[in-house]
Amino acid sequence: MRQTVKGGYHPNPRALMSHQTLWCTSIVTVAICLLLLSTPSPATAQSTPQRIDLDQAIQLALAHNHALKAARTAVQQSEAEETTAAIRPNPVLTYDDLFIPLSSTAGQSYGNLLDTVTEFDLGFSWTFERGGKRKARMRTARDQTAVTRSQVADNERTLSFNVAQQFVAVLQAKSTLQFAQQALESYQKTVNISEDRLKAGDMSRADYLKIKLQLLQFQTDVASAQVALVQALASLRAQLGYDAVPANYDVAGDLAYTPLRLNKEDLQARALGLRPDLVAAKQSVTAADSQYSLQRANAKRPVTTTLTYSHVSAVNSLGFAASAEIPLFDRNQGEIARTHYAITQAQENQTVAEETVMTDVANSYEAYRTADQVTQLYESGYLKNAEDSRDISEFAYRHGAASLLDLLDAERSYRATRLAYLQALGAYMLSVEQLKETVGTRNL
Repeated sequence: MRQTVKGGYHPNPRALMSHQTLWCTSIVTVAICLLLLSTPSPATAQSTPQRIDLDQAIQLALAHNHALKAARTAVQQSEAEETTAAIRPNPVLTYDDLFIPLSSTAGQSYGNLLDTVTEFDLGFSWTFERGGKRKARMRTARDQTAVTRSQVADNERTLSFNVAQQFVAVLQAKSTLQFAQQALESYQKTVNISEDRLKAGDMSRADYLKIKLQLLQFQTDVASAQVALVQALASLRAQLGYDAVPANYDVAGDLAYTPLRLNKEDLQARALGLRPDLVAAKQSVTAADSQYSLQRANAKRPVTTTLTYSHVSAVNSLGFAASAEIPLFDRNQGEIARTHYAITQAQENQTVAEETVMTDVANSYEAYRTADQVTQLYESGYLKNAEDSRDISEFAYRHGAASLLDLLDAERSYRATRLAYLQALGAYMLSVEQLKETVGTRNL
Protein backbone atom coordinates (compact mmCIF):
# COMPACT_ATOMS: atom_id res chain seq x y z
CA MET A 1 0.00 0.00 0.00
CA ARG A 2 1.38 3.41 -0.95
CA GLN A 3 0.68 6.83 0.36
CA THR A 4 1.15 9.76 -2.02
CA VAL A 5 1.95 13.05 -0.38
CA LYS A 6 3.17 16.29 -1.63
CA GLY A 7 6.85 16.35 -2.26
CA GLY A 8 7.36 12.73 -3.33
CA TYR A 9 6.77 9.09 -2.44
CA HIS A 10 6.99 7.82 1.17
CA PRO A 11 6.53 4.22 2.40
CA ASN A 12 3.81 3.14 4.75
CA PRO A 13 4.93 3.90 8.35
CA ARG A 14 3.54 0.60 9.61
CA ALA A 15 5.45 -1.30 6.97
CA LEU A 16 8.61 0.61 7.81
CA MET A 17 8.21 -0.27 11.50
CA SER A 18 7.69 -3.93 10.63
CA HIS A 19 10.92 -4.00 8.57
CA GLN A 20 12.87 -2.41 11.42
CA THR A 21 11.52 -4.97 13.87
CA LEU A 22 12.49 -7.85 11.59
CA TRP A 23 15.96 -6.37 11.10
CA CYS A 24 16.55 -6.04 14.85
CA THR A 25 15.26 -9.56 15.46
CA SER A 26 17.62 -10.94 12.83
CA ILE A 27 20.62 -9.23 14.45
CA VAL A 28 19.73 -10.63 17.88
CA THR A 29 19.28 -14.12 16.41
CA VAL A 30 22.66 -14.00 14.67
CA ALA A 31 24.34 -12.78 17.87
CA ILE A 32 22.84 -15.63 19.90
CA CYS A 33 23.93 -18.16 17.31
CA LEU A 34 27.48 -16.80 17.31
CA LEU A 35 27.55 -16.93 21.11
CA LEU A 36 26.36 -20.52 21.14
CA LEU A 37 28.92 -21.49 18.53
CA SER A 38 31.76 -19.80 20.40
CA THR A 39 30.84 -21.41 23.74
CA PRO A 40 32.24 -24.95 24.02
CA SER A 41 29.79 -27.63 24.95
CA PRO A 42 30.33 -29.62 28.18
CA ALA A 43 31.36 -32.67 26.15
CA THR A 44 33.94 -30.63 24.24
CA ALA A 45 35.28 -29.07 27.43
CA GLN A 46 35.61 -32.47 29.04
CA SER A 47 37.36 -33.96 26.01
CA THR A 48 40.05 -31.26 26.00
CA PRO A 49 43.03 -32.76 27.86
CA GLN A 50 44.77 -30.86 30.61
CA ARG A 51 48.26 -29.80 29.54
CA ILE A 52 51.01 -29.23 32.08
CA ASP A 53 54.58 -28.06 31.67
CA LEU A 54 57.60 -29.24 33.64
CA ASP A 55 57.35 -26.67 36.43
CA GLN A 56 53.66 -27.43 36.90
CA ALA A 57 54.41 -31.15 36.97
CA ILE A 58 56.98 -30.70 39.73
CA GLN A 59 54.62 -28.53 41.78
CA LEU A 60 51.84 -31.07 41.39
CA ALA A 61 54.14 -33.87 42.52
CA LEU A 62 55.30 -31.91 45.56
CA ALA A 63 51.66 -31.32 46.50
CA HIS A 64 50.10 -34.71 45.69
CA ASN A 65 52.79 -37.42 45.79
CA HIS A 66 51.72 -39.76 48.57
CA ALA A 67 55.22 -41.07 49.35
CA LEU A 68 56.35 -37.49 49.94
CA LYS A 69 53.28 -36.80 52.07
CA ALA A 70 54.20 -39.81 54.21
CA ALA A 71 57.78 -38.53 54.56
CA ARG A 72 56.55 -35.09 55.63
CA THR A 73 54.76 -36.58 58.60
CA ALA A 74 58.20 -37.32 60.04
CA VAL A 75 58.60 -33.57 60.60
CA GLN A 76 55.31 -33.42 62.47
CA GLN A 77 56.33 -36.43 64.55
CA SER A 78 59.62 -34.76 65.39
CA GLU A 79 57.81 -31.56 66.39
CA ALA A 80 55.64 -33.67 68.69
CA GLU A 81 58.85 -35.00 70.24
CA GLU A 82 59.79 -31.38 70.98
CA THR A 83 56.59 -31.07 73.01
CA THR A 84 57.45 -34.25 74.86
CA ALA A 85 60.97 -33.03 75.59
CA ALA A 86 59.67 -29.81 77.18
CA ILE A 87 57.34 -31.59 79.62
CA ARG A 88 58.25 -31.25 83.29
CA PRO A 89 57.89 -34.14 85.79
CA ASN A 90 54.44 -34.49 87.33
CA PRO A 91 54.03 -33.87 91.07
CA VAL A 92 53.01 -36.85 93.21
CA LEU A 93 50.21 -36.75 95.76
CA THR A 94 50.09 -39.52 98.39
CA TYR A 95 47.58 -40.27 101.10
CA ASP A 96 47.35 -43.03 103.70
CA ASP A 97 44.91 -43.75 106.55
CA LEU A 98 45.99 -46.31 109.18
CA PHE A 99 44.58 -47.93 112.33
CA ILE A 100 40.95 -47.38 111.50
CA PRO A 101 38.85 -48.93 114.36
CA LEU A 102 36.12 -51.29 113.33
CA SER A 103 34.11 -50.90 116.57
CA SER A 104 34.07 -48.90 119.79
CA THR A 105 35.49 -50.13 123.11
CA ALA A 106 34.30 -49.81 126.67
CA GLY A 107 34.55 -46.24 127.88
CA GLN A 108 35.42 -44.80 124.45
CA SER A 109 33.11 -43.78 121.67
CA TYR A 110 33.82 -44.61 118.07
CA GLY A 111 34.42 -40.96 117.21
CA ASN A 112 36.94 -40.66 120.05
CA LEU A 113 38.77 -43.69 118.74
CA LEU A 114 38.96 -42.15 115.28
CA ASP A 115 40.53 -39.04 116.79
CA THR A 116 43.02 -40.72 119.13
CA VAL A 117 43.91 -44.02 117.45
CA THR A 118 43.64 -43.42 113.72
CA GLU A 119 46.68 -42.13 111.81
CA PHE A 120 46.55 -40.55 108.34
CA ASP A 121 49.19 -38.81 106.22
CA LEU A 122 48.90 -36.46 103.25
CA GLY A 123 52.04 -35.97 101.16
CA PHE A 124 53.05 -33.87 98.17
CA SER A 125 56.24 -34.72 96.25
CA TRP A 126 58.07 -32.76 93.56
CA THR A 127 61.12 -33.83 91.56
CA PHE A 128 63.79 -31.23 90.75
CA GLU A 129 65.79 -32.06 87.64
CA ARG A 130 69.43 -31.16 87.91
CA GLY A 131 72.03 -30.45 85.26
CA GLY A 132 69.70 -28.63 82.85
CA LYS A 133 68.08 -31.84 81.60
CA ARG A 134 64.96 -30.11 80.30
CA LYS A 135 66.87 -27.54 78.26
CA ALA A 136 69.15 -30.27 76.94
CA ARG A 137 66.15 -32.38 75.90
CA MET A 138 64.52 -29.43 74.15
CA ARG A 139 67.72 -28.58 72.30
CA THR A 140 68.17 -32.20 71.22
CA ALA A 141 64.59 -32.40 69.96
CA ARG A 142 64.91 -29.14 68.01
CA ASP A 143 68.16 -30.25 66.41
CA GLN A 144 66.59 -33.56 65.39
CA THR A 145 63.64 -31.73 63.85
CA ALA A 146 66.06 -29.64 61.79
CA VAL A 147 67.72 -32.83 60.52
CA THR A 148 64.34 -34.32 59.66
CA ARG A 149 63.31 -31.21 57.72
CA SER A 150 66.48 -31.36 55.64
CA GLN A 151 65.94 -35.05 54.97
CA VAL A 152 62.41 -34.32 53.75
CA ALA A 153 63.80 -31.52 51.57
CA ASP A 154 66.19 -34.07 50.11
CA ASN A 155 63.23 -36.32 49.34
CA GLU A 156 61.65 -33.38 47.52
CA ARG A 157 64.87 -32.89 45.54
CA THR A 158 64.88 -36.55 44.50
CA LEU A 159 61.19 -36.47 43.60
CA SER A 160 61.68 -33.34 41.49
CA PHE A 161 64.41 -35.08 39.50
CA ASN A 162 62.31 -38.23 39.06
CA VAL A 163 59.44 -36.12 37.74
CA ALA A 164 61.76 -34.19 35.41
CA GLN A 165 63.32 -37.43 34.18
CA GLN A 166 59.93 -38.94 33.41
CA PHE A 167 58.76 -35.67 31.85
CA VAL A 168 61.69 -35.75 29.45
CA ALA A 169 60.82 -39.37 28.66
CA VAL A 170 57.29 -38.25 27.72
CA LEU A 171 58.67 -35.47 25.51
CA GLN A 172 61.00 -37.93 23.81
CA ALA A 173 58.17 -40.41 23.28
CA LYS A 174 55.98 -37.66 21.76
CA SER A 175 58.80 -36.53 19.45
CA THR A 176 59.50 -40.11 18.40
CA LEU A 177 55.82 -40.69 17.66
CA GLN A 178 55.59 -37.47 15.66
CA PHE A 179 58.64 -38.39 13.62
CA ALA A 180 57.37 -41.93 13.07
CA GLN A 181 54.04 -40.59 11.80
CA GLN A 182 55.76 -38.12 9.49
CA ALA A 183 58.09 -40.82 8.18
CA LEU A 184 55.15 -43.14 7.58
CA GLU A 185 53.26 -40.44 5.70
CA SER A 186 56.29 -39.60 3.58
CA TYR A 187 57.06 -43.21 2.79
CA GLN A 188 53.43 -43.86 1.95
CA LYS A 189 53.81 -41.34 -0.87
CA THR A 190 56.78 -43.32 -2.16
CA VAL A 191 54.70 -46.49 -2.06
CA ASN A 192 51.89 -44.77 -3.98
CA ILE A 193 54.32 -43.54 -6.64
CA SER A 194 55.81 -47.03 -6.92
CA GLU A 195 52.35 -48.47 -7.35
CA ASP A 196 51.68 -46.05 -10.19
CA ARG A 197 54.99 -47.01 -11.80
CA LEU A 198 54.10 -50.68 -11.42
CA LYS A 199 50.79 -50.11 -13.18
CA ALA A 200 52.55 -48.16 -15.92
CA GLY A 201 55.09 -50.94 -16.40
CA ASP A 202 58.09 -48.86 -15.23
CA MET A 203 58.81 -51.10 -12.23
CA SER A 204 59.01 -54.80 -11.67
CA ARG A 205 56.68 -56.43 -9.19
CA ALA A 206 59.65 -57.70 -7.14
CA ASP A 207 60.91 -54.14 -6.56
CA TYR A 208 57.43 -52.97 -5.69
CA LEU A 209 57.03 -55.73 -3.11
CA LYS A 210 60.34 -54.75 -1.51
CA ILE A 211 59.12 -51.19 -1.12
CA LYS A 212 55.73 -52.36 0.14
CA LEU A 213 57.33 -54.64 2.72
CA GLN A 214 59.46 -51.75 3.98
CA LEU A 215 56.20 -49.96 4.84
CA LEU A 216 55.66 -52.50 7.62
CA GLN A 217 58.69 -51.16 9.46
CA PHE A 218 57.26 -47.63 9.44
CA GLN A 219 53.90 -48.86 10.67
CA THR A 220 55.59 -50.85 13.43
CA ASP A 221 57.57 -47.77 14.46
CA VAL A 222 54.34 -45.78 14.84
CA ALA A 223 52.69 -48.51 16.92
CA SER A 224 55.74 -48.86 19.18
CA ALA A 225 55.96 -45.09 19.64
CA GLN A 226 52.28 -44.92 20.60
CA VAL A 227 52.74 -47.60 23.26
CA ALA A 228 55.87 -45.89 24.60
CA LEU A 229 54.01 -42.58 24.90
CA VAL A 230 51.10 -44.15 26.81
CA GLN A 231 53.50 -45.90 29.19
CA ALA A 232 55.55 -42.74 29.73
CA LEU A 233 52.43 -40.72 30.57
CA ALA A 234 51.27 -43.40 33.00
CA SER A 235 54.66 -43.47 34.74
CA LEU A 236 54.66 -39.68 35.02
CA ARG A 237 51.17 -39.72 36.48
CA ALA A 238 52.33 -42.18 39.12
CA GLN A 239 55.03 -39.70 40.14
CA LEU A 240 52.57 -36.81 40.23
CA GLY A 241 49.85 -38.70 42.07
CA TYR A 242 46.81 -40.15 40.35
CA ASP A 243 44.56 -37.52 41.91
CA ALA A 244 46.73 -34.66 40.61
CA VAL A 245 45.83 -34.92 36.92
CA PRO A 246 43.01 -36.56 34.93
CA ALA A 247 43.54 -39.74 32.97
CA ASN A 248 43.61 -37.92 29.61
CA TYR A 249 46.19 -35.31 30.59
CA ASP A 250 49.03 -34.25 28.32
CA VAL A 251 52.33 -32.41 28.65
CA ALA A 252 53.35 -29.11 27.11
CA GLY A 253 56.83 -28.72 25.70
CA ASP A 254 59.24 -30.12 23.14
CA LEU A 255 62.66 -31.65 23.01
CA ALA A 256 64.91 -28.65 22.55
CA TYR A 257 68.59 -27.86 22.79
CA THR A 258 69.28 -24.88 25.06
CA PRO A 259 73.01 -24.30 25.57
CA LEU A 260 74.17 -23.30 29.06
CA ARG A 261 77.33 -21.59 30.25
CA LEU A 262 78.38 -23.54 33.32
CA ASN A 263 81.55 -23.91 35.37
CA LYS A 264 82.19 -27.08 37.33
CA GLU A 265 83.92 -25.37 40.26
CA ASP A 266 81.08 -22.86 40.66
CA LEU A 267 78.53 -25.65 40.57
CA GLN A 268 80.41 -27.61 43.22
CA ALA A 269 80.62 -24.54 45.45
CA ARG A 270 76.87 -23.96 45.12
CA ALA A 271 76.13 -27.61 45.81
CA LEU A 272 78.12 -27.53 49.06
CA GLY A 273 75.75 -24.87 50.32
CA LEU A 274 72.47 -26.06 48.78
CA ARG A 275 72.32 -29.85 48.80
CA PRO A 276 69.74 -30.87 51.45
CA ASP A 277 71.44 -34.17 52.16
CA LEU A 278 74.69 -32.35 52.95
CA VAL A 279 72.80 -29.83 55.08
CA ALA A 280 71.23 -32.76 56.96
CA ALA A 281 74.70 -34.27 57.50
CA LYS A 282 75.96 -30.99 58.96
CA GLN A 283 72.92 -30.71 61.19
CA SER A 284 73.46 -34.30 62.33
CA VAL A 285 76.78 -33.22 63.83
CA THR A 286 74.97 -30.55 65.84
CA ALA A 287 72.31 -33.08 66.85
CA ALA A 288 74.99 -35.53 67.96
CA ASP A 289 76.59 -32.84 70.11
CA SER A 290 73.18 -32.14 71.64
CA GLN A 291 72.77 -35.83 72.47
CA TYR A 292 76.16 -35.82 74.16
CA SER A 293 75.18 -32.79 76.26
CA LEU A 294 71.89 -34.47 77.20
CA GLN A 295 73.60 -37.64 78.38
CA ARG A 296 76.02 -35.62 80.48
CA ALA A 297 73.03 -33.83 81.99
CA ASN A 298 71.35 -37.19 82.67
CA ALA A 299 74.36 -38.14 84.81
CA LYS A 300 73.15 -35.54 87.32
CA ARG A 301 70.62 -37.40 89.46
CA PRO A 302 67.35 -35.61 90.27
CA VAL A 303 66.29 -34.67 93.80
CA THR A 304 62.79 -35.53 94.99
CA THR A 305 61.35 -33.48 97.86
CA THR A 306 58.25 -34.42 99.83
CA LEU A 307 56.07 -32.29 102.14
CA THR A 308 53.89 -34.41 104.45
CA TYR A 309 51.02 -33.55 106.76
CA SER A 310 50.42 -36.20 109.46
CA HIS A 311 47.67 -36.73 112.01
CA VAL A 312 48.74 -39.16 114.79
CA SER A 313 46.98 -39.60 118.13
CA ALA A 314 45.13 -36.29 117.88
CA VAL A 315 48.38 -34.50 117.03
CA ASN A 316 48.79 -32.65 113.74
CA SER A 317 52.31 -32.28 112.31
CA LEU A 318 54.26 -31.42 109.16
CA GLY A 319 57.16 -33.36 107.75
CA PHE A 320 59.74 -32.69 105.05
CA ALA A 321 61.84 -35.28 103.21
CA ALA A 322 64.31 -35.26 100.31
CA SER A 323 65.74 -38.19 98.37
CA ALA A 324 68.37 -38.49 95.67
CA GLU A 325 70.11 -41.40 94.04
CA ILE A 326 73.79 -41.73 94.92
CA PRO A 327 75.69 -42.22 91.60
CA LEU A 328 78.11 -44.71 93.03
CA PHE A 329 78.03 -47.20 90.19
CA ASP A 330 75.68 -45.86 87.51
CA ARG A 331 76.94 -42.45 86.40
CA ASN A 332 75.54 -42.83 82.86
CA GLN A 333 79.09 -43.33 81.70
CA GLY A 334 78.06 -45.77 78.97
CA GLU A 335 75.69 -43.36 77.21
CA ILE A 336 78.14 -40.50 77.61
CA ALA A 337 80.85 -42.52 75.88
CA ARG A 338 78.48 -43.72 73.18
CA THR A 339 77.23 -40.22 72.28
CA HIS A 340 80.82 -38.95 72.32
CA TYR A 341 81.74 -41.48 69.64
CA ALA A 342 78.52 -40.62 67.80
CA ILE A 343 79.85 -37.08 67.32
CA THR A 344 82.89 -38.49 65.54
CA GLN A 345 80.61 -40.70 63.45
CA ALA A 346 78.49 -37.72 62.43
CA GLN A 347 81.58 -35.72 61.51
CA GLU A 348 82.86 -38.54 59.33
CA ASN A 349 79.45 -38.85 57.68
CA GLN A 350 79.55 -35.13 56.94
CA THR A 351 82.90 -35.56 55.23
CA VAL A 352 81.52 -38.47 53.21
CA ALA A 353 78.51 -36.36 52.21
CA GLU A 354 80.76 -33.51 51.07
CA GLU A 355 82.86 -35.87 48.97
CA THR A 356 79.69 -37.42 47.53
CA VAL A 357 78.39 -34.00 46.54
CA MET A 358 81.67 -33.09 44.84
CA THR A 359 81.73 -36.42 42.99
CA ASP A 360 78.08 -36.19 41.94
CA VAL A 361 78.51 -32.70 40.53
CA ALA A 362 81.70 -33.67 38.69
CA ASN A 363 80.08 -36.75 37.13
CA SER A 364 76.92 -34.87 36.20
CA TYR A 365 78.93 -32.04 34.70
CA GLU A 366 80.95 -34.40 32.50
CA ALA A 367 77.77 -36.17 31.41
CA TYR A 368 76.29 -32.78 30.53
CA ARG A 369 79.38 -31.79 28.52
CA THR A 370 79.32 -35.06 26.59
CA ALA A 371 75.60 -34.79 25.84
CA ASP A 372 76.12 -31.18 24.78
CA GLN A 373 78.92 -32.12 22.38
CA VAL A 374 76.92 -34.98 20.84
CA THR A 375 73.88 -32.77 20.32
CA GLN A 376 76.00 -30.08 18.71
CA LEU A 377 77.46 -32.66 16.33
CA TYR A 378 74.02 -33.57 15.05
CA GLU A 379 72.96 -29.94 14.74
CA SER A 380 76.22 -28.92 13.09
CA GLY A 381 75.32 -30.72 9.87
CA TYR A 382 75.00 -34.48 10.26
CA LEU A 383 71.23 -34.35 10.65
CA LYS A 384 70.89 -32.05 7.66
CA ASN A 385 73.20 -34.26 5.60
CA ALA A 386 71.10 -37.35 6.34
CA GLU A 387 67.92 -35.52 5.41
CA ASP A 388 69.42 -34.17 2.18
CA SER A 389 70.72 -37.62 1.25
CA ARG A 390 67.25 -39.09 1.76
CA ASP A 391 65.58 -36.34 -0.28
CA ILE A 392 68.09 -36.63 -3.13
CA SER A 393 67.74 -40.41 -3.30
CA GLU A 394 63.95 -40.16 -3.21
CA PHE A 395 63.91 -37.53 -5.98
CA ALA A 396 66.33 -39.53 -8.11
CA TYR A 397 64.36 -42.73 -7.58
CA ARG A 398 61.08 -41.11 -8.57
CA HIS A 399 62.68 -39.95 -11.79
CA GLY A 400 64.39 -43.24 -12.51
CA ALA A 401 67.93 -42.05 -11.79
CA ALA A 402 68.56 -44.16 -8.66
CA SER A 403 68.08 -47.79 -7.77
CA LEU A 404 65.70 -49.19 -5.22
CA LEU A 405 68.56 -50.23 -2.96
CA ASP A 406 69.89 -46.67 -2.91
CA LEU A 407 66.47 -45.37 -1.86
CA LEU A 408 65.99 -47.93 0.90
CA ASP A 409 69.50 -47.41 2.21
CA ALA A 410 69.07 -43.62 2.32
CA GLU A 411 65.71 -44.03 4.04
CA ARG A 412 67.15 -46.31 6.71
CA SER A 413 70.12 -43.99 7.30
CA TYR A 414 67.91 -40.95 7.69
CA ARG A 415 65.53 -42.72 10.07
CA ALA A 416 68.39 -44.03 12.20
CA THR A 417 70.08 -40.60 12.28
CA ARG A 418 66.84 -38.82 13.18
CA LEU A 419 66.04 -41.25 15.99
CA ALA A 420 69.60 -40.98 17.27
CA TYR A 421 69.24 -37.19 17.27
CA LEU A 422 66.03 -37.40 19.31
CA GLN A 423 67.80 -39.69 21.76
CA ALA A 424 70.69 -37.23 21.96
CA LEU A 425 68.27 -34.39 22.68
CA GLY A 426 66.61 -36.45 25.40
CA ALA A 427 69.99 -37.34 26.90
CA TYR A 428 71.00 -33.68 26.86
CA MET A 429 67.84 -32.49 28.61
CA LEU A 430 68.15 -35.33 31.10
CA SER A 431 71.78 -34.40 31.82
CA VAL A 432 70.68 -30.83 32.58
CA GLU A 433 68.04 -32.14 35.00
CA GLN A 434 70.63 -34.44 36.58
CA LEU A 435 72.94 -31.47 37.04
CA LYS A 436 70.16 -29.50 38.71
CA GLU A 437 69.51 -32.42 41.05
CA THR A 438 73.15 -32.84 42.03
CA VAL A 439 73.61 -29.12 42.66
CA GLY A 440 70.35 -28.93 44.64
CA THR A 441 68.58 -26.15 42.76
CA ARG A 442 66.24 -25.80 39.79
CA ASN A 443 68.00 -22.61 38.75
CA LEU A 444 71.49 -23.15 37.35
